[in-house]
Amino acid sequence: MTADRFDAAMEQALAEARAALVHGDVPVGAVLLDSSGRVVAAAHNRCRVDVDPTAHAELLVLAAAARAAGTERLDGHTLVVTLEPCAMCAMAAVWARVDRIVYGPADPKAGAAWSLYNIPQDPRLNHRCDLVAGVRADEGAALLEAFFRERRG
Repeated sequence: MTADRFDAAMEQALAEARAALVHGDVPVGAVLLDSSGRVVAAAHNRCRVDVDPTAHAELLVLAAAARAAGTERLDGHTLVVTLEPCAMCAMAAVWARVDRIVYGPADPKAGAAWSLYNIPQDPRLNHRCDLVAGVRADEGAALLEAFFRERRG
């Protein structure tokens, strides 16, 4: 599967990531695609603005799509996110039964879709997600680097 197939969805996820900057959240965005490739949910990190450590973009799109679909099972869906998911978000994708996770840059400090762990493809679990890494990774990394540089500077 070619990463180019997810370019437009990643563009929307990057726009969501930029929206997180407005309220000081880490710029991570996500979209969820149904089996036809249509965006069914979009969100960005809202941890600071919602005062909720679980308000990651990935969890927000999974929850919104599940509510809209009337089921917690999101078979046939693809999660597109601007940064490799953390353990919480990777496991949520497994629980939701998404088919695939597409992400931008790896997260060597917290990534759980390959870098530190590979939760979505762990053979001990009852569901596995395909992974597509590196989609528009430079853009996602640049957003994060600028955000943290400003925080530290």
